[in-house]
Amino acid sequence: MPGPNSVPLLDVNRDNRPYREEFMSALAGVLDSGRFLFGPDVVELESEVAKYSQAQFAVGCASGSDALLLSLMALNIGPGDEVIVPSFTFFASVSCITRLGATPVFIDIDPDTYNMDVDQLDSLIGPKTAAIIPVHLFGQCARIDRICQIAAEHDIPVVEDAAQSIGAAYHSRPAGSWGTVGCFSFYPTKNLGGMGDGGMLTTNDEAFADRLRLFAGHGMRPRYYHKVVGINSRLDTFQAAVLRVKMNHLPQAVEGRRTNATRYHHLFREAGLVEDGPVTLPVIDENAFSVWNQYSIRIADGRRDEVRQHLADNGVGSEIYYPVPMHQQECFENIGFKAGDLSETERASREILNLPIFPSLTVEEQNRVVEVIGQFYQSAEAKKAA
Repeated sequence: MPGPNSVPLLDVNRDNRPYREEFMSALAGVLDSGRFLFGPDVVELESEVAKYSQAQFAVGCASGSDALLLSLMALNIGPGDEVIVPSFTFFASVSCITRLGATPVFIDIDPDTYNMDVDQLDSLIGPKTAAIIPVHLFGQCARIDRICQIAAEHDIPVVEDAAQSIGAAYHSRPAGSWGTVGCFSFYPTKNLGGMGDGGMLTTNDEAFADRLRLFAGHGMRPRYYHKVVGINSRLDTFQAAVLRVKMNHLPQAVEGRRTNATRYHHLFREAGLVEDGPVTLPVIDENAFSVWNQYSIRIADGRRDEVRQHLADNGVGSEIYYPVPMHQQECFENIGFKAGDLSETERASREILNLPIFPSLTVEEQNRVVEVIGQFYQSAEAKKAA
């Protein structure tokens, strides 16, 4: 059982508890309607996400992973095509490419933001490049303006992986409104998290939105007549109803995360762990509005795993996103990338540590997180001096 001084990495129940009656009412409405698929809440949520993301159209689907896959299917990506994507990301950003027989071309990351290093992008574009997937990682947009500019010069579509970044923006323009299509996840741990899986696609192209919807429904139109080989990827009405409740409270949740991030900055500096110290704080691009899906510090000198174990021993939750980059995953060995090919990606995977930052995290809990990390280094210094 958690101790009195324990701090969870995430507490979904605590975040959801204030809205319990709203959830129950919304779910009861769906139950009474009997419209468990294609209900009015799905249509309304699509409209609300499109408006929130400043996109013209939104299409619900079963997951963020499906959103990525459907995007590439609708773009006719297949064998012989190459898709540029970061290796420092979740598996779904890459598996959508290989599932269709295309080849990922991995790009290294900016060491400050963990997002795609745009300065390398031009050099990786070739005659087989069929799409670019920038990942807006940890709630902060990649340099999407420059990515879209480079892509447009080569007439290449951009698929925004915004699974962790609903509400994030670059130059005040939201994620999901820049590229050909934006892909969102409603997995329960996301900033807009449901009570199961769910996803959404956004686009400003009406014909492409219709094509996405076609592929998400078995390629069937009308019923039992199949125009393309699609998949079965539906956002069910129960999830849409829950998500509509949470959409109403999303701005407050984002503000809570941003407040917590600012507090961490102050606490780490006050603890003397930053300036010439062992901890590197997250860096925010001056043009970005981050929604802080994760608070990601770097731990120097190869001590990340020791620090994490010390946190665990003292009841403080943490996680490593991501310990093994995609180009070093066993299932992608045949792609031909090897250790050392993406130096910043590999360094990040050795140093990064993600700390609790959920909206209802308390001041006392944040103090405890920083205190325990400080104790680790105080103990290490004491042993060194002895």
